[in-house]
Amino acid sequence: MLGVAAALGGIVGAGSLAFSDDGRGRIVGAVKPVAVQAGLMRARAPQPGDAWGGCNDARAAGTAPIYEGEPGYRPEMDGDSDGIACEPIR
Repeated sequence: MLGVAAALGGIVGAGSLAFSDDGRGRIVGAVKPVAVQAGLMRARAPQPGDAWGGCNDARAAGTAPIYEGEPGYRPEMDGDSDGIACEPIR
């Protein structure tokens, strides 16, 4: 019972952080490295002027995958023509 109460308290406490800009920033700062490592999130969003020599360069910069319409997207980097260049290697 005590474990359930502690877990519920943690969830409510973390949830209350999400209601402030500072709290959301703290949550993203804590979760982002894990999400990037797991391949669920990019380390860096594509920026205007991005031009990669290939997917290895885009991946090294933390910008992959690159979606059609985003800076740095080129059809030559989209091997299966699905609108997503430099997809994760599985």
